[in-house]
Amino acid sequence: MRSIGEMARDSGLGVSALRFYDRAGVLVPARVDPVSGYRWYAPEQLDEARLLARLRRAGMPLADVRLVLAGWSSADSDLVRGLLQAHLRRLELGLADARSEFSTLRALLDHRENPMSTSSGTVTVRLSVPAAELAAALDAVRFAAGADPELPVLGGVLFDVEDDVLRVVATDRYRLAVARVGTTGHGGPRVQVVVPAPLADAMRALLSGDEPVRFTVDGDRVTLETGDRQAAGQCLAYDFPDYRRLVHLPSGRRVLVDVPAFRKALETGPVRAGEAREQGGASHDLSVLRVADDGTVTVCEDGDDAPDNVALDRGFLLDALAAGARDRLILEFGAPTAPLAVRRTDDEDAFSLLMPVRLDT
Repeated sequence: MRSIGEMARDSGLGVSALRFYDRAGVLVPARVDPVSGYRWYAPEQLDEARLLARLRRAGMPLADVRLVLAGWSSADSDLVRGLLQAHLRRLELGLADARSEFSTLRALLDHRENPMSTSSGTVTVRLSVPAAELAAALDAVRFAAGADPELPVLGGVLFDVEDDVLRVVATDRYRLAVARVGTTGHGGPRVQVVVPAPLADAMRALLSGDEPVRFTVDGDRVTLETGDRQAAGQCLAYDFPDYRRLVHLPSGRRVLVDVPAFRKALETGPVRAGEAREQGGASHDLSVLRVADDGTVTVCEDGDDAPDNVALDRGFLLDALAAGARDRLILEFGAPTAPLAVRRTDDEDAFSLLMPVRLDT
């Protein structure tokens, strides 16, 4: 007999997925311990679990999956072939529809005006920025910059200047971070530039003192100067997404956490395996969080599938805690499908958002 953990490891289905398929009557364990409720699977069920994993990766509806498994075990090849062919036709029709919609969307994009307030292409902006504040802002957002070559615009840090405020922003779709710095010398209309991540890192390396530094936007070129040193280069020639639409979340439950203790709980607590985000990508560990009635945040044990639990990429959450740079931070929980906000107690203009991961299959 295989334990549920061994079955998950060998089949490619997570433990929570196996529990889900048991409750749905799709893949029922051969034996369930009457005292502990622990599930055990017969050796021949491994092939069924692997088949189930393939069917679900192909997006087959659960009702059809149930029939395929039944036909597979009874050697009813006509039923199985018919169901597979019908699903393949649905996928092909869906792909054709999606191609048509995307073709229309591309045409709309080609004729759409740039909504940004001010393009940096012909603008010159000179700012004076406190070095320590800019360093802290870059430290607060850099972890969220993307590395997907198919989305190069997310591989940089947005410098968003309006009036006497500079906001720096980074996102890779799964997390977003924003920080705010006061400036002098501009006081004008909004200007946005996307600084490539390597150049942002070079700028950060210059920010070692307390004196103000000079930040200049000249067309598509940006320069940071401090004393007789500078870091300069070309901006990314892309428009950054409107992050302001992403940060207006419905109010949620706010919990103050002791960061060192919470970090230790994450690092030593149970994790669940998450699926790869991109095709060919690596899997990632998930931490499942629950907020108790007294405001305590706990890392759930495997098997705790309460509907209000929130599953997050553990590495991303640890990065966000480090970027928060405080011993106490506020975690703001909304719905299980809403982003988790990580906020500072003394500066809520510096925060990060982490997208949750669905546990059901």
